Amino acid sequence: MSHFLLAMAMAVVAAATTGAASYADDPQTISFDEGYSHLFGGDNLIKSRDGRSARLKLDRYSGSGFISTDAYQNGFFSASIKLPRGYTAGVVVAFYLSNGDTFEHNHDELDFEFLGERKGKEWRVQTNVYGNGSTSRGREERYLLPFDPSEEPHNYSILWTSNNIMFYIDDIPIREVIRNNAMGGDFPSKPMYVYATIWDGSAWATEGGKYKVNYKYAPFVSEFSDFILRGCRVSNIRQVPSIEDCAESEVDLMTEEFAIMTARKRNAMRRFRERYMTYTVCYDTVRYSAIFPECDNSIIEKEKFWEWGESKVVMPRRRSKRKGRPGVSTGLRRQGQAEM
Repeated sequence: MSHFLLAMAMAVVAAATTGAASYADDPQTISFDEGYSHLFGGDNLIKSRDGRSARLKLDRYSGSGFISTDAYQNGFFSASIKLPRGYTAGVVVAFYLSNGDTFEHNHDELDFEFLGERKGKEWRVQTNVYGNGSTSRGREERYLLPFDPSEEPHNYSILWTSNNIMFYIDDIPIREVIRNNAMGGDFPSKPMYVYATIWDGSAWATEGGKYKVNYKYAPFVSEFSDFILRGCRVSNIRQVPSIEDCAESEVDLMTEEFAIMTARKRNAMRRFRERYMTYTVCYDTVRYSAIFPECDNSIIEKEKFWEWGESKVVMPRRRSKRKGRPGVSTGLRRQGQAEM
């Protein structure tokens, strides 16, 4: 075992033994200008007066977006996001990592994509994992949410290490991809920038493109705040840093609470997926003849999905008048208190 791996293993054990502070308790948030810059959309990107938040707007003329000023090799990336209200069919809001502007044909990408809906219907969330241009082997999953994401902001976070990827909603992990040798280049391995965008996805976003963006309801506005960018900064995105270059950053990352998958957190993730996951690539035998190597499939669970990967049992939630505290969902808070 290398000195780096040994040090990381010892640090993780120490953190698990002594207990590490939750990122919710020690957020280490930054202002917009400390970590991001304008990407596109002109005046459709609106920064708050105190610089701690930003709004992205989609109207009939343009969407908008911003990008991190640095590229990162692994890290923890988070933002509190409030989605547009009302009729949002065809609207896509995204918070993601990518190097697609640099590596056009072999890019890496990790996504939260929020897919709008008709009035009275629910926003859906899609996560994607691409490595080395593996878009033909898309690792998509889609979920409903136990809250209305347009009523108040919630935290959406991506952890990316050399060994695994975790997607969080508030303090609940909703998906984990553990690196498997059989994945080969499909595991993201090159430096990436962090992006946030809002745009017109009428061609596919809502029921396969059946419902388009209706600009009668524009502008569509998404709010971003509580920015967290923690990782190994890279000066040259075309050059993958050595293990030693990012060793200290990786050790710091792996000793944080959000990087340690405890039994309670795994149980919370399982319960979220049982209740809210509407599609997973792991059970899609129509598009893919072989099971993806990182999938942890079971015969019992498979019975809950159609052969094209859609859930047979997850249904849209009933609208509730109960509200949780800003930034933390009522449903996830109850689940987290019971199981974490």
